[in-house]
Amino acid sequence: MTIKEIAKLAGVSISTVSKIVNNKADNINIETRNRVLKIVKEYNYTPYGTAKNISNAKTFVIGVLLRHSTLLNLMLKGIMDMAQKHGYNVLLCDSMDSEEKELKHITALCRHHVDGVIWEPVSENSIQYEHYFQEQDIAVSYINSSLPEASHCLDFMQMGYLAAQKLLDYRHTHIACLTKPGSFRSKMVFEGFKKCLFDNEIPYSEDMKLFVTDPDFYTQISLQGFTGIVSTHFEAALSLYEKVKSFHYHIPSDLSLISLREDAGDAICFPRISSLQIPYEAFGEKVCYHLIAACENLNEPEFTLFTSDNLTLDHEESLNAPPSCRYKKVISVGSINTDITLTVDELPSSGSTTVTTASCISLGGKGANQAIGAARLGREVILIGKIGNDYDSTVIYDTLKKEHVLTHGIRRSSASATGKAYIHVQKDAESCITVLPGANETLSPEDILSREHLFDGCGYCLISTEIPMNTCIQAAKTAHFHHAKNIVKPATLKALPTELLANADIFVPNKREAALLCPSENIVEKQADYFYRQGCPVIIITLGHQGSYVKTADFSGYFPAADFPSIDSTGGADAFIAAFASYLTEGYPLLNAVKIATHAAGFCISRTGVVPALIDRTSLENHIKMTEPTLLTLA
Repeated sequence: MTIKEIAKLAGVSISTVSKIVNNKADNINIETRNRVLKIVKEYNYTPYGTAKNISNAKTFVIGVLLRHSTLLNLMLKGIMDMAQKHGYNVLLCDSMDSEEKELKHITALCRHHVDGVIWEPVSENSIQYEHYFQEQDIAVSYINSSLPEASHCLDFMQMGYLAAQKLLDYRHTHIACLTKPGSFRSKMVFEGFKKCLFDNEIPYSEDMKLFVTDPDFYTQISLQGFTGIVSTHFEAALSLYEKVKSFHYHIPSDLSLISLREDAGDAICFPRISSLQIPYEAFGEKVCYHLIAACENLNEPEFTLFTSDNLTLDHEESLNAPPSCRYKKVISVGSINTDITLTVDELPSSGSTTVTTASCISLGGKGANQAIGAARLGREVILIGKIGNDYDSTVIYDTLKKEHVLTHGIRRSSASATGKAYIHVQKDAESCITVLPGANETLSPEDILSREHLFDGCGYCLISTEIPMNTCIQAAKTAHFHHAKNIVKPATLKALPTELLANADIFVPNKREAALLCPSENIVEKQADYFYRQGCPVIIITLGHQGSYVKTADFSGYFPAADFPSIDSTGGADAFIAAFASYLTEGYPLLNAVKIATHAAGFCISRTGVVPALIDRTSLENHIKMTEPTLLTLA
């Protein structure tokens, strides 16, 4: 620190500073004198007359100037152990993330004539102060900084990569990184996280970066459907562990968590969060030895710290495969539409004009509805269908991505527009629907065969007949070939192909469809018997506000509807089938799955529209726990 710099900090002339430090300030204002002296002491200014007598002898003192020392006890231990081993004392300075404090510490270290300094700069601006060390020929080892290039850094990027890879090894694909704003560690861990995604060909989006300072960061995990989290700081992981309880997630059954950790592995016994321990102690030892070598003009050793083999998890108790991978996936084959829902006082009739009191536009079609319904209940779902090459198709892709439905079974048709459904809903929740099939009509058996690989690992295939019948039959045969069961919804059919029913494992018509496809019978029980005799082992006829009727080899009987107000019945069957398949996939008994699906359908019809009304798993199970808790107990 020069007299010119002191004068600038104090806002006075150089001569004024000279007079004050040389006790010749009799005619200088007392407040000015005190201000200058305060700055002189804070910045450790030494007049040239004193400085020129300083000896060049070694002091065997090493300075350690850290950005913030709170969480670096292990690194300091490594530094001190190595320093004492070589006969050096250590002078520790904590900048507390302040450039002003950092500069004061730099001048103090210079005044104490330390032999060398291990310096963790507060910011990029800090490097402008290195000339103070250079002027006194003080060796410097920089740590944990992107500047200068010679800085020694813990390879946080590699740690972030390894942590993300561990989640991918557990088959997670919807993962995020929990970070601290302004943290060098967080920045580098996140870069490693992104590189791992890139190397594994997993698309990155900005939603994957979470900030612990965001008071609602934990709700984003639920909204975005993340199943695995990498935390850059252990205290952030602890906060997350506590927060997830508020939205009924459990670690690791619902959410896997892995964190970097600063302290010893056995310091915290609970909660058991899988952690990569940061090798601070080894890092401190190597940095200190590197500096000592520079101070004593030894050949500086190559700075190597660890390899990926040295970085191992303390345990894997907070890691598990995502729920969707612990059970077989669901494939939905059917229509994809843009729904235009019109609320009316009464349904349109010939020769009359009906006034619409409200309207909304949303994604629809039975294939899409059932896919989204199952995805919201935690299933891995692939949708197979056709859409147009128009604006509606872009909206559909964006919506399905948001709902975590896998879309690699969908193709655009350049010759057709996206299908549309015009839905009229009246006061009693009954509806009538007019469908413009569009691209749905172009989904062919060849489209199914070209996507046959998607059926690997499928538990249930949901087939709705708003697509060509030969395509439905091919989908059912393909599913059976891959040992999956078919749930068939006979929408828009005027006659029932024998081949379709022969390949159906569960047949789910509503009361109007059952009457149309079995015109010889007008009693629900007899209609179910008819479909059963055609070779389908499970028949479920949905009856709207009256519930449903189930026919199997061992059971036949009615199930009442759930107690919900009926606002819009349009998507009730889709919600029912989505929930029914989801819980069958998890191993629930068929009759329990029917009851659970009845509650899901009740939620759906109590709201307008279909996709906006489909229920998520947490809300559905919270409701069931209050009404029929035994339903959720697996035998």
